[in-house]
Amino acid sequence: MTERSDESDGGAARVLASVGAARADARAQSALVSEWMPYLPAAQTPYPPNGVDPDALTWAETVAPGGYTHLRVARGTRIRFDDPTGDACAHLVLFNAVEPGERLNVADTQKIPWQAYLGEGHPLLSGDGRVLATIVADTSERHDAFCGTSSDAWNERRYGDAAPEGPSPSGRGLLELAATKHGLERRDLPPSISLFQGVRVDDDGGFAWQGSAGAGGSVEILAELPLIVLVANVPHPLDPRTDYIVGALRVHAWRDRATDARDPRFARTPELRRAYLNTIAYAEAAGL
Repeated sequence: MTERSDESDGGAARVLASVGAARADARAQSALVSEWMPYLPAAQTPYPPNGVDPDALTWAETVAPGGYTHLRVARGTRIRFDDPTGDACAHLVLFNAVEPGERLNVADTQKIPWQAYLGEGHPLLSGDGRVLATIVADTSERHDAFCGTSSDAWNERRYGDAAPEGPSPSGRGLLELAATKHGLERRDLPPSISLFQGVRVDDDGGFAWQGSAGAGGSVEILAELPLIVLVANVPHPLDPRTDYIVGALRVHAWRDRATDARDPRFARTPELRRAYLNTIAYAEAAGL
């Protein structure tokens, strides 16, 4: 019995030593910093938007080239995307955070405002006739609501690889990873919109690549409902460059107020007024 006890004690000591070493290693790792990590607290960002008190920020992150991010934000949150190099491409999907079955509908986003090209004042609508978010500022004006993002099959043909951890992840693959963080599945993902890399429609109906407006562009969207925001930062599928080229994407968010009758965009058209009224009625009934 004594021998067994000694063996037991020795095993316990070895386990405790191992746990202690693991804890020490984990705590040592906490001092390491990556430029692609979220800034916590958000006020620690080195790139606070002009005119915004850093202490008011609720989200601050630099998304890696070929990376993704995701967050749930409150109604009235203002989200700013910055393209510091001219090579970012933010593929964006939005869900109603309260009822994720309500999600971005690209067709209605083009149809309701009678405008297929995204820009300042453009609503991003769900299929339920409500405005999920509004583009409230835009210095880039190079966006796309036609093509969606890249698929695994597309990237495998073009770059030879599409694995999320590989050198050329697909936008769809990264959005699927982001979606799982919120209990969503592949089938829940609608087509995305793309910011900072533009596409226009030619007279013959084909797509004309516009590319970037250059370094320093920014886009701000306003959450009209509580949102799940998914973003993949990957090359646009129509980017003619043969290499996998994409730049860093900066994301910052802070609390603002949702659109109401005080804003000129509220009643810019009868269709928009109805969509905003639908959104406000839903939010008030739900106590949002």
